[in-house]
Amino acid sequence: MSVPTILWTGPARAKRTIILAHGAGAPMDTPFLNFFAEGLAAQGFRVGRFEFPYMTARRTTGTKKPPDKLDTLLSTWRAVITDAGSSVVIGGKSMGGRIASMVADEMKVSGLLCLGYPFFGMGRKDKPRIAHLADLTTSTLICQGERDHLGNRTDVEGLTLSRAIRLEWFADGDHDLKPRKASGKTHQDNLGAALDSVVQFVERLQ
Repeated sequence: MSVPTILWTGPARAKRTIILAHGAGAPMDTPFLNFFAEGLAAQGFRVGRFEFPYMTARRTTGTKKPPDKLDTLLSTWRAVITDAGSSVVIGGKSMGGRIASMVADEMKVSGLLCLGYPFFGMGRKDKPRIAHLADLTTSTLICQGERDHLGNRTDVEGLTLSRAIRLEWFADGDHDLKPRKASGKTHQDNLGAALDSVVQFVERLQ
């Protein structure tokens, strides 16, 4: 598996390198991922983003195809980590973070960061995607909206997760951490709070 092109944000010589992957339906340069990349870079971290093969192909062909098979997604993450070194923090948005969580222990990375974890597939609350999360040993932060349709607070708090995982909830947030107006919170409120949580998490890693 060849190493995909990395989009770097932040200083080349940084106190920590963080690599993020995109969700299933959108690329690496969405406003959501731009916010976290730029915010983390402003705190002195070096942030790399990459795209899985199907998303790279979408840029050149304009054709929307479903995500690659699991083996390809896993192999892409392994190639990125091998190239960057295991001292990195890995993760990403939704699917990107989920696939990262499946290789984190194996690749012995420094930390794992999931921005909206897809605990369930659409309409599949009978099959939570957590088998590997019960025994995860990598220090992990999951930033989750309280009403995320792929894992809301009520449903997720009933699941068994590793003690290495820290779950932080954001008020009335959806899968992008966006709250409803009636909540009294704004999207910027939740994004800013999540960014603060990520910074504190990464700074505490060994």
